[in-house]
Amino acid sequence: MKIGIVGWGIESQSAFNFFGPGHDYLIVNEHPRDDFPAESPSVKLQFLNNERPVGMVGSVVDLSYLNGMETCDKIIYSPSSFKNLQKKFGSDNSFWSKATTVQNIFFENCKSKNIIGITGTKGKGTTSTLVYKMLLASGKKAFLGGNVGNSMLDFLSDVGVEDWVVLELSNFQLHNFNYSPHIAVCLMVVPEHLDWHKNMDEYTEAKANLFRYQTADDIAIFFPENEYSIKIAEFSAGTKIPYYKKPGAYVRQDGMIVIGEDEIKVINKNKVKLLGEHNLQNICAALTAVYKAVGSLDKAQTVLSSFSGLEHRLKLVRSLDGVKYYDDSFGTTPETAIVAIKAFTEPKVLILGGSDKGASFEELVDEIAKNNIRHAIIIGDTAPKINNLLKNRGFTNITTGLNTMPEIVEAAREKAQPGDVVLLSTGCASFGLFEDYKDRGNQFKSAVAALS
Repeated sequence: MKIGIVGWGIESQSAFNFFGPGHDYLIVNEHPRDDFPAESPSVKLQFLNNERPVGMVGSVVDLSYLNGMETCDKIIYSPSSFKNLQKKFGSDNSFWSKATTVQNIFFENCKSKNIIGITGTKGKGTTSTLVYKMLLASGKKAFLGGNVGNSMLDFLSDVGVEDWVVLELSNFQLHNFNYSPHIAVCLMVVPEHLDWHKNMDEYTEAKANLFRYQTADDIAIFFPENEYSIKIAEFSAGTKIPYYKKPGAYVRQDGMIVIGEDEIKVINKNKVKLLGEHNLQNICAALTAVYKAVGSLDKAQTVLSSFSGLEHRLKLVRSLDGVKYYDDSFGTTPETAIVAIKAFTEPKVLILGGSDKGASFEELVDEIAKNNIRHAIIIGDTAPKINNLLKNRGFTNITTGLNTMPEIVEAAREKAQPGDVVLLSTGCASFGLFEDYKDRGNQFKSAVAALS
């Protein structure tokens, strides 16, 4: 069989390993990669030699790298490549009948129906990890994959009928997706990736696929304070349960996190290690999912009192001269920057800005103007826009024009005072100055570590 693989990320590589030798492969990518497999009589590589445009993949104009893909017997494409394939092959059924994704392959072949799928704009990774850790703590055999953990094909053959699978699923993975898990969770949804989706409706339609194919026996968990989450969950034919509100898990006025009509106590929010109200929401979503999965939260307290979060999500990097430096590089929307700002009562030196994904910064600059921000260091392509919005609101403690992380961190150090927080929470994608949010966060950590 001749297998075509479009895109060469983690999932595509897992598909290559999953199908293994014994097939012919055509592997295509928008740009060359150092980790391509060696070319051979059975493996052909195809890519563009010219530099790919900055920003989201699936946006190149030259589609010649896809030439010959229609000759393959099976085509496995990276979800973010979908729009390029659509431009190239249109609605040609002879092509699309052979095309699939890692997600579709997994759902078609997984032995267990005990799958929990989690989507939303932000918080997916934290919530998915919490669910996974709580399932393990309760004695269940569980697997974590999707956008966090391993590629799901890496553990597909190990999943037994009674095992649990937790999947973080992005809008790209859910776009053109035809399956739904037994338990689907939708967190807060805000405008995101509008540089790839044509509008917000298309973005939410992709998220809705997580719920669209559920039956009456399935469970849909949603955030009742978010209109998009409510709308997305309505696509489910299953039982709908809110979180952060009865009968799901929520935070009672006395600070106790409880669940159910009987208000079963789980843990006081003061004993939770994760920072910020947004993480209390993520915790309640995770608790609601686990409670519906196994009927008990006896071991949840151990997880919640020890788990401090994933890398680049409001992580303390260092304390120096009375100033705490926090890395929240994963936050790439204005809304995530707002929740990060609200997580601290201390005066803050805020590092924000980056590449433009079409989001509005109005609410973010309103929050900066009123929320104890000592100084704002604005970087990237969005700097002029954010700078003008802040000045229109009378906020002038601003530094611009910095292009490297060491000089950005040094400027933050000069502006910060003992007792302050230096917060990297840019509210934007990283492209332009950095490769991705991980590169931005790692450079921030390195620059902070170098301070003396």
